[in-house]
Amino acid sequence: MQIDMKEVKIFSGTSNVELAEKIAKRLGQKLGDAQIVRFKDGEIYVRVDETVRGRDVFIIQPTSGPVNENLMELLIFIDALKRASAKTINVLMPYYGYARQERKSSPREPITAKLVANLLTTAGANRLVGMDLHADQIQGFYDIPVDHLQALPLLAKYFLSKGFKGDDVVVVSPDIGGVKRARKLAEWLDCKIAIIDKRRPKPNLSEVMNLIGDVEGKIAIFIDDMIDTAGTITNGVEAIMNRGAKESYICCSHAILSDPAVDRLAKCPVKEVVITDTIRLPEEKKIDKIKVLSVDVLFAKAIERIVKHESVSELFDSIDTFEE
Repeated sequence: MQIDMKEVKIFSGTSNVELAEKIAKRLGQKLGDAQIVRFKDGEIYVRVDETVRGRDVFIIQPTSGPVNENLMELLIFIDALKRASAKTINVLMPYYGYARQERKSSPREPITAKLVANLLTTAGANRLVGMDLHADQIQGFYDIPVDHLQALPLLAKYFLSKGFKGDDVVVVSPDIGGVKRARKLAEWLDCKIAIIDKRRPKPNLSEVMNLIGDVEGKIAIFIDDMIDTAGTITNGVEAIMNRGAKESYICCSHAILSDPAVDRLAKCPVKEVVITDTIRLPEEKKIDKIKVLSVDVLFAKAIERIVKHESVSELFDSIDTFEE
């Protein structure tokens, strides 16, 4: 995958340098030269050490934990690029921090996902490229172009490579809100779906209440956009195994894995947990059950199409579109 990079520069923040390097490598490029320093009092300093004047710049920075630090670093980086006369500043945010605060569910609550949009555009972003945003309406929070990528084709190809297809397989949505995602994966795997109806009594706590659909004797594949503490999805796995599922798998785009997620997944009767590298997985969270797929090819293809002024959405018309 080669593009004319004379007028293009790719930079990375510190939150997921490994992914950024993979993306740049696929495009036959090296990451741009920049210094990012954290002072003892917590302040962040960014200096771009090469010219970006008149260039189209892509900056890769998922705003995963520590969310506030990584978000502030991104804003400062954008400001540095704007003041250095970059032609356009394209923000690649594989994981969108604060995406779960996208609406008011109670009186006097903020809509922080919208605030993040305001901050990014005010700082100088000209485009946002995200992946599997927690809520589709976040795209409408921006007055700049938003390209919304999906990890579903990557996950579908992985399960197809294992021979998971047809009547022996069922895709399970851990809640009502994830049904659209589950249906799309089921369409590619040519199978049916099941839905878990849950009640959440308190934040970060979940309770499985009811199962809609047939899982008996089937390979069950749970799909969600993110796994945080893993309470919802591990309770779901236990529920469907008790209902006679043959074996179960979990897949998601964003592996936040806040404590005690890894411990829960390790003890859960799930055969494999398939995640992507939108968020860097620390060594201490790597267990044998976890399989990491890289989204580098998706973001590299997106950059290529943006530079060539081609359609990004066409990447997801077919399961094979993004292949090398």
